Amino acid sequence: MQNENELTDDTIISTPSSEFTVGEINNSTRIFKSATPKYTIDWYLKWIASVFVLVSMSIRGQEGLQFVDLVFSIVGVFLWLIVSIIWNDRALIILNAVGLLFLLKNIVTVLVSTS
Repeated sequence: MQNENELTDDTIISTPSSEFTVGEINNSTRIFKSATPKYTIDWYLKWIASVFVLVSMSIRGQEGLQFVDLVFSIVGVFLWLIVSIIWNDRALIILNAVGLLFLLKNIVTVLVSTS
């Protein structure tokens, strides 16, 4: 006995621009589906990290906000480093680890020059 709320391959899903069956969505190579799982710890971390990096880029070059830019950049790159370790993606690990070292060097330089 099939539950009336259960989706089968013949169930039609309508969008404003087209209609698809569940079977077509599951088996299609032309319908874009996200490759990364949603609502996992790495999903949350990558979006939080991306917000920090975007905020830092949005204030970059603003007079008097260089320290804030560095702090937001460090947090964002550090979180992306954690995500890259979770994903075991060596290219992202190297990119974010080296980027984090550069940012930490810059913040130490700023802190030493202001004291």
